[in-house]
This record gives sequence, structure tokens and C-alpha cells, in this order.
Amino acid sequence: MQSRQQNNLQSVPPAKSNAEKNEVVESKNTDQLQKVTVNGSKQSDIDLRRNSIAGKIIVGREELDRDGDFTVGEILKRLPGVTTGGRPGRGGDVRMRGMGGGYTQILVNGERPPRGFSMESLSPDQVERIEVMRGPVAEFSTQAIAGTINIILREEFHPKDVDLKLALGFEQGRVAPNLSITYPGQIGDLNYALSGSIFRNGQRDYGSSQRIEQGDAGDIQLIQDQIDQTSRQSIGIHLTPRFSYKFENGDNVTLQPFLMNSRSQSSNHSRINQTPELLDPVTLRAPVALANSQSHSESSMFRLNANYQHRFEDTSKLTLRAGVSSGRADSDSLRTQFAKNGEQLNLISDLNNTRDTGISLGGKYTTPIGDRQNLAAGWDFERSQREQKRISLDNGKPQFTESGDNLEASTRRVAAYVQSEIDLSPQWSGYAGIRWEGIQTHSSKANYVVDNSSSVFSPIVHAVYRIPDFGKDQIRMSLTNSYRAPALNDVIAVPAISPLNGPTRPDRSGNPDLKPELSRGIDIAYEHYLKTAGIMSVNLFVKEIDDLIRRRTELVQVGNESRWLNSPINIGRAIAKGIELEAKFQLQEFFPQGPAVDVRTNYSRFWSSVDDVKGPNNRLDQQPSQTANLGLDYRISGLPMTLGGNLNWTPAYVNQVSDTQMLSIGIKRQVDVYALWKFSPNLKIRLAANNLQANDYVSGNSLAINRINYLQSNRSRTYTVFNLRLELKI
Repeated sequence: MQSRQQNNLQSVPPAKSNAEKNEVVESKNTDQLQKVTVNGSKQSDIDLRRNSIAGKIIVGREELDRDGDFTVGEILKRLPGVTTGGRPGRGGDVRMRGMGGGYTQILVNGERPPRGFSMESLSPDQVERIEVMRGPVAEFSTQAIAGTINIILREEFHPKDVDLKLALGFEQGRVAPNLSITYPGQIGDLNYALSGSIFRNGQRDYGSSQRIEQGDAGDIQLIQDQIDQTSRQSIGIHLTPRFSYKFENGDNVTLQPFLMNSRSQSSNHSRINQTPELLDPVTLRAPVALANSQSHSESSMFRLNANYQHRFEDTSKLTLRAGVSSGRADSDSLRTQFAKNGEQLNLISDLNNTRDTGISLGGKYTTPIGDRQNLAAGWDFERSQREQKRISLDNGKPQFTESGDNLEASTRRVAAYVQSEIDLSPQWSGYAGIRWEGIQTHSSKANYVVDNSSSVFSPIVHAVYRIPDFGKDQIRMSLTNSYRAPALNDVIAVPAISPLNGPTRPDRSGNPDLKPELSRGIDIAYEHYLKTAGIMSVNLFVKEIDDLIRRRTELVQVGNESRWLNSPINIGRAIAKGIELEAKFQLQEFFPQGPAVDVRTNYSRFWSSVDDVKGPNNRLDQQPSQTANLGLDYRISGLPMTLGGNLNWTPAYVNQVSDTQMLSIGIKRQVDVYALWKFSPNLKIRLAANNLQANDYVSGNSLAINRINYLQSNRSRTYTVFNLRLELKI
């Protein structure tokens, strides 16, 4: 997307490197030697946010480093309307506007990352900035009903800026080292930045669950208590170098490889107590009372992006992109189950090998129309291929019919778009875009072929009104169309077998007939910009979603056996709406004699309803009712020290998934604190403590089928993580 700053090149100086900031140009004539000094400065995050016509939040290096976080997800959870799934400290999918996984689009350098990419495994040290866009734009895919998070990897540096960061994490007495380095340089017209990080981590988890089967009359038919203890060790490396070459005519070529590799091994010990101890209805054996499992996994991902940019004499610009990617994920596990008397019941083995390859191509042509309008047109092509082989054996026999068969799946995405930005007047700026996108999915397995095709046409309009005589204040308005495509695994029907199959622990499969969810949305925001780089804003939104996808649990016949199966279907229409409040300011702007405290706070309130599900609580899946965040940073007078902290809160909530199933999530309160010693501009030491309270994470699931109520409750411990970080510039 073209930002408004590109439309006002005469009034906004372009960003310059450190070498260019104090450039001295000397010219000599017959009379004297003249010296002209040209100064320029890079736009701040607040300036970039204000100058964008489509609403966005910019998270720059200062904010990425501030709290000493280990993962990008920990940073994002503090932003307005952003929540994370799962328990604190263990990661989870990132969600905007409270909507569940899949509604938020994740991009890396403006492109969809290859399968296997995990935001939780990406170190903040490898990121230059993060752009959080509330509304879609035609330049990027409109698979962004909730919004888009664009992660920009580290960019080129001046040769003197060598960054070295050494971090030591501490959790339950275990040390987790992390080393990150960025080494920039220049050889002629070639600029490069060699960035990488390596980490090692060890974790231990403890969780408990209870399953109750109860008749309609209140009689308890079964109680099953389970305690799980898991130990896990992992090691990984990330490499994100960047190479940029500038030709004599001004053309530019950029290459950015991206490599991630991680290995982990874990062991799990489960104790299960069941009352009464009924025989298994299929095997006629005693129930499982003890289970031990071992697992190993390794995943690698490589992506190479190439970008060529040519500027024409009339300031038009042509950009061509190409990318190739390759990924692999190998895992194996062995689970041994025993009866209460020590008799071995099952030996379950699972071997899963997955290979992913992909290619992407794209282009964009941008040209000015007069001095107030920019017009851009472009196209995207992406093709990905997956090969998967899974062998699951129970006492040497296949757990499911297709065990050991090869699965091949491919996805092809083609898109074209046109967009225009225009300054209509000193007060009004507008954006209009149209994007067509088609997706085709094909998969094949033994005697089973799946084809799924869909296309979406998305018109988009954004507008900004700068209020006269109100400083930099402005009002944003958006009318957008977006969609959510079914996930590959929701379509290709790869079975995932539950070793303890039941209504609360069902098998999982896909649905080849799924259609994409289509959404129409309205956003209105008011932004008040303070004198000292602060902002206060309020954002209102309404989203209408058609062909909503939900997963349903049913009892199905598999061969000679009845099993509980969870699969996705399209169920109808939903409405989501909300309000997001944000304030970032320096306390001294309102109290000049007060302490040097920076305040960061936001609050979001969400509502939603699903037409085809009876209320109450017939909300969008995994959407909380509200979330809030409060952060403070205090610069101690006379000392090179800053103290800070952050409180993140999401209340408990209940979701009515279907007329027979209900999910519940307990309250999440996370307190993070840090202390920063800045000995010099080139040497800093940061001590941070994340999840200081370490509250248990609680969830539940209830299902009513065939006059029996199945109740499942889960409780998992969370832990405080201490992080000591040395930041050095050489």
C-alpha cells in the first residue's frame, strides 16, 4: 500500500541513513567555495501511523526491545484489541479484535509466510518493525477479516552499527540462553546485514483434567481424573541476512533469505483414575490408568525473497518480486498405556513426515497522477505443494485405514488488484482499491481425491479527514470487504486420531466442501495526536460474516467401530462489533512538574452473535467480551535507569459453539516488569520478569448428546520467566 507520505515528497523529507544525515556538498566556482549542509531525519512510528490513509499501528525497535520479551507474540498481546490463545508463557495464535485463529492475517515482509512458520518461534531481535493494520488493503491479500499483522525483518544498517545481544532466561531453575547478532557492512554499491540468533530452552509443564459423564437426571455415570507431567527441551537457529545492491541508474535489487531450524524432544507421564473402572466397550480391556510417551520433532524452513525496483523519469516505479520456499517437519512419538494392575494395554506409535515447497511471484506498477494522486496496479501468484506420510500403529496394527499412505496436496492462489490514493484537499485524503483473488486446493490420497475452488472480489474504501484548527487530529473511515479461506487441514481431511477417543477428546478430520467466509465491515476512528509524540484514539467497528465455519463433534461409524469425530462445516451468518480505546502519552505533558513517566494503555470491548446457534453466549469462537492493558515506564532522574511494567487482562468467558457444545476459558492476568540500565549509548543491561503472578490457566468443555452430559475441565500451571539481557553495539 502506498502511504500518504509518498504523495507528499516535497513536504516530507525522505528517510536517510546515518551517513546521509550530515552530508556535506561542496561546489566550487570562480568566486568562492560554498558549503551546503542537508539534514534529514527518519519519520517516527507516530508519524508513519498518522500519514497512512488505512488505519495501522506501528511497533518500532524501541517498543520491540522495551520489555525484554523472548517472542513476538508477547509484544503483540499488549496492543489494542490483540489477544493470544493458550496459557501465558507457552505461546498461542495471535488474534485481533478478539476473533479466533484464522481471522488474523500474518505476513512477513508483506508476503504470506510458508507453512510451518511460527510467530512464537521468531525472536524480536530479528524484526525491524511490526505493522498492525485494522482494515485490509488491495495490495495485500484480503484474507484479513480481523486485520493484518505484517512483520518486517531487520533492514540494512550503517557499517558501524554491529548489534550483539546475549539473553539468559530462567524458568523453574532452568537456563535458556539466546544469542543474537547483526553485522552490517558495505562493499561498493552492495549493502548487507548479516543477522542471526541461536537459542536453547527447557520447560516442564504440569496439568490436570477431569471428565464427568452425567445423565439428564443428574446421575453420574463416569468420573475420570487425569494428571499430566511433561518435560521438553528445544534448540533452534534463525538466520535473516539481507543484501541490497544499487545500480548506477538508481535501480535496486534486494535479496533476503530467511532460515529457521528447531529441534525438540519431550517426555510425558500421565496418571488416570476412572470411577467406575468399566471395561473398554471395543477392546473389552481394563481402562488406561498409566501412560508414558516419548516424542522427537525437527522442523526446518527456508525462504528466499528477491525484490527488484526500477524508477522511471516521471517518478513512476515498477517493483517485481519472486520467492521460493521449502520446509520439512518430522516427528515421531511412542506411547505406552498400562492398566491399574500394571498390565500393558497398548503400544501406540506415530510417525509423521511432511514436506512443503512453494513459489511466489508478483509485481506492482505505481505512477503519480498530478501531484495529489498515486495509482498502483499489481498481481500476485503463489503455489504451494505438500507431501505428507503418516504411520500410526496401535499394537502393530494401523490406527486408521489410510495409515502409511502418502498424502499430496497443493494450493494455487492468483490475485490482481488496482488501488489509488488521493489528497482531495488539505483536509481530505482517500483510498480506493479493488482486489480479485482465486484459490484452488487439490489433494489426493489412496482412493480419495479432494478439489476445492473459490474466488473472492473485494472492493475497499478508506478515508481520512484532518480536522481544521484541531492540530493533527483526524477522523478515519473505512468500508471494506474481506474473507477467510478454509485452512488446508480443514479441507484435505487428514485424520488425527485421539488415543483416548470420546466426545471431549474426539478424532479430527477435514471437510472438502467448505466455502470461504465472506465479510463486510465498517470502521470509524478518531485520533487525537499530542504534542510530545503521544496519541489518544477511539475505534468503532462492525463486521458481518457469511458462511461462518464451525467445528462440530458427532458420533460416526468407522469400520466396525463407533468413534467421536470433530470436523468443520459452514453454518451461516454472524455479526461482530466492538470499540477499541487507546492512549499513549508522557505524563509530564499534562503535569509538567510530575515524574518522567510514559503511559501506555488500551481497552477493548467486543460483542458478537451467531445466527444459527442458540444463545446466550452464541459468540464467535474464542472471542472474549473484553480485554485491557496498562503499561508504565519511569525514567529515574539523575540515573541512567528506566523501570517499567505491564498488566494484561482478559476476563473469563463462555462460548456456545453449537446447540449442544459449550467452551469456557478462565481469566488471564499477566504482569510483566523490567529494569533497564543504560551505561552508554552502546551498552545496556535489561532485567525482565514475565508472568509475575503465574496464575493457573483454566478451560472447560461441555457436550450434551443422547441424554448424556459430557463435562471436561482442564487446569494448567504457568510459570514466571526471568530474562537477563546484555545489549551491545560495537
